[in-house]
Amino acid sequence: MSLKAERISELTVNRLSVYLRCLDELAAQGEATVSSQALAERFSLNSAQIRKDLAYFGEFGIRGLGYNIDLLRTHLTQILGLDAPRRVGVIGAGNLGTALANYDGFARSNFAVVSLFDTDPAKIGGVVSGQIPINDFANFAAVVSASSIDIAAIAVPARVAASVLDAVVEAGIKGVLNFAPIRLRAPAGVKIKHVDLLVSLESLSYFLARGASLAKLDDDTDPTSI
Repeated sequence: MSLKAERISELTVNRLSVYLRCLDELAAQGEATVSSQALAERFSLNSAQIRKDLAYFGEFGIRGLGYNIDLLRTHLTQILGLDAPRRVGVIGAGNLGTALANYDGFARSNFAVVSLFDTDPAKIGGVVSGQIPINDFANFAAVVSASSIDIAAIAVPARVAASVLDAVVEAGIKGVLNFAPIRLRAPAGVKIKHVDLLVSLESLSYFLARGASLAKLDDDTDPTSI
């Protein structure tokens, strides 16, 4: 597998994740091979975009036969770094934080929430989903080290999100999922993904207000839509 010298866009990486979920579905149905055209038609994707995205990482298909589904799933899993377990710490044991910890989709992936953190004495020492402890945020760095946490999910009010990020960075975590309603600036070597539920709802409202004719986004704008 070769990686071309071009910088891979985040949109491309997002689409790889979509392709992997589609391939997982096909594999579960007993399919062995699929062409880019069949994959596109089945999941409302763009066949040319599929071929272009995969070409950044190597030649995976066989002309006239398409892609071996299991082999391509293996390649995409490796490209996305999903061949190693990812341990997640959720900061904020409120409604959103506990919902993340209870999300059963993690059980079907290599992601696992291993700890929540909070500053509320009434919550510290409790458990979520029967097994995930709520630790004192004051001990964040020590728990990160002991539990090998490599991704932090920030689910705290906006007013404290920046200070929480400082603590996350100081603990050596390089991957951050931010649910706080504020844009956080990533220091060098740290990647932040912002999840703003209100922005997504407002985007939906925009298209509802202007009619269904505008509701289909360009492929590059909405890479996770399948």
